[in-house]
Amino acid sequence: MRILGIDPGYAIVGFGVIDYAGSNFRAVEYGSIFTEAHTPFTDRLMLIDTDMQEIIRRYKPDCMAIEKLYFTTNRTTGIDVAQARGILVLDAAKAGLPVFEYTPLQVKQAVVGYGKAEKHQVMDMTRRILKLAQIPRPDDAADALAIAICHAHSSRGLMGLQKQFK
Repeated sequence: MRILGIDPGYAIVGFGVIDYAGSNFRAVEYGSIFTEAHTPFTDRLMLIDTDMQEIIRRYKPDCMAIEKLYFTTNRTTGIDVAQARGILVLDAAKAGLPVFEYTPLQVKQAVVGYGKAEKHQVMDMTRRILKLAQIPRPDDAADALAIAICHAHSSRGLMGLQKQFK
């Protein structure tokens, strides 16, 4: 299974593509879509759209796993991130990809085994699971890979349940 993990944003969108088979993980590609701070917001959304379509076309994932949004203090920024996230989900839908959403707590639990793990712990476990020499940079790319790993673990459990009830 090829999974496209997404850490949504509008200044930086992290992406990570992994292959998952059995209990084996392989990082295919990871990186970020960057948009410049003083660019009109609609232009930023168009750039995210264009780049995400190219990532989907190039890597041909089977599904997209994306972080669920939660608002804490800055709701204005959260609304902008939600708009960018909508573009990303729409791109997946246009490509026929199923989309799976995970909370930060679910990602930490799946990658580290502890829902209150610290960011550096998640990043280091992501590196170890994918057998990478270094922690992926930027952080948004590492987060996207962790989200993809979370989906791999979750889908394995779902496939086991499907077999159990057949």
